[in-house]
Amino acid sequence: MRTAACRRLRAVGYGWLPYRLASRNTNMAALSKIPHSCYEIGHTWSPSCVQSAVDVTRSALEVSFKIYAPLYLIAAVLRRRKKDYYIKRLLPEILQSSSFLTANGGLYIVFFCILRKLLGGFYSWSAGFGSALPASYIAILLERKSRRGLLTIYMTNLATETLFRMAATRGIVKPIKHGEVLLFCITASLYMFFFRSKDGLKGFAFSALKFIIGKEEIPSHSVMAEHTHTRPLERTAAIEPVDSQPEERPNPRSKTLVAYTRELLESICKHGPRHRCCKHYQDNCISYCVKGFVRMFSVGYLIQCCLKVPSAFRQMFSKPSRLPSVFYNKENFQLGAFLGSFVSIYKGTSCLLRWMRDIDDELHALVAGFLAGMSMFFYKSTSISMYLFSKLVETMYFKGIEAGRFPYFPHADTVLYAISTAICFQAAVMEVQNLRPTYWKFLLRLTKGRFALMNRQVLDVFGTQASRDFKGFVPKLDPRYTTVPSQTVLPPGGDIQLE
Repeated sequence: MRTAACRRLRAVGYGWLPYRLASRNTNMAALSKIPHSCYEIGHTWSPSCVQSAVDVTRSALEVSFKIYAPLYLIAAVLRRRKKDYYIKRLLPEILQSSSFLTANGGLYIVFFCILRKLLGGFYSWSAGFGSALPASYIAILLERKSRRGLLTIYMTNLATETLFRMAATRGIVKPIKHGEVLLFCITASLYMFFFRSKDGLKGFAFSALKFIIGKEEIPSHSVMAEHTHTRPLERTAAIEPVDSQPEERPNPRSKTLVAYTRELLESICKHGPRHRCCKHYQDNCISYCVKGFVRMFSVGYLIQCCLKVPSAFRQMFSKPSRLPSVFYNKENFQLGAFLGSFVSIYKGTSCLLRWMRDIDDELHALVAGFLAGMSMFFYKSTSISMYLFSKLVETMYFKGIEAGRFPYFPHADTVLYAISTAICFQAAVMEVQNLRPTYWKFLLRLTKGRFALMNRQVLDVFGTQASRDFKGFVPKLDPRYTTVPSQTVLPPGGDIQLE
């Protein structure tokens, strides 16, 4: 095959070109063009462009409706919507969001074929980024305006992560060990500072942190100890009746280690100190931290259990032995430990700083939030870190707009969504190993596996190892609709016609 390819190149005047040019000069490969048809590269399951677009649109519509119908229904129930919403608005909203996702998939194939016709072949950018950019921009315009911001944040987060992986693969940047934890620490530090600052956070972000942390950590400004409402350090000793009768203590031999531990915790929680700057008047500082851990550990555990319930129901009859794993799964305890330790570390550090500085200051949140971020060691997640960081950047940007320091760009969310989605599609086509696995599975689900049928072995000439994760897959093409395959790479601007 190599000899034949070299002879083919010499026949058109490129006998000097090395066969392994793609691996030796990636920049030149990126500017080259391959003359294959859209059937040979993209919709390999059907030679018809129209039929291929119809196939993808049909599958995307079916999957989209299955995604959004239960999502909107559950959201309506949780928000306690009235009867009029279910009659007049529920179905139109489901169809509108489904049409957005369907258009994103169907129009990608349409522009994939259009660009092939216009360019006469494929460049390294045209099969992914170039085709997805106009398709994503048109699709997001079909979605409701209230959801565009959330979709933009998600896709920007995903695109940023994808770009970082691309840069790391090329040796441009070096990954930092536990980088997701460090990013979460910085993000949590700034989030908690805004949470404790006056007019720092609003809306859902403020409500969510208020639920997680508690209303005791929301001073509007710094409060000096001498101006605070003081209460006795030993609150429980003052309000609990003193029993003059000696307690009847059980035989120590009959006590277990659990009983001793329980008594020790109860003693500490009842008689521990509370600084007069602390606003948790019903608890001392120790019980305040312990109760915070127990509460959020339970919340995290239950959330993870609920996420596994749908899959457990599907396996109830086929594999009933797996049902206990819903309650004893390792991830359940990891999420619980993450949320519980985050709250307890934050509260404990805040109390400690109040004791040390004798002041309640929102600047404490910077230190407490950073230390609390280390709780992510229990539940490492790049997705969570990147999403919260993206939301933080959005929050700071809008604060800058309100202060007149940053310009406002109309339709920025739609443009940013289109660019971010195009970046992810570029990775899905040319280097799927750098795309988040969950998003790749989503694309396969949306197209019913057709995204994996692309002829990525031909795309390997661009030097991105497009076929690395596809185990030598070669689609079966109808020879009546194919050109002579070429495994060579031409110099920039080169375009040969093969017989």
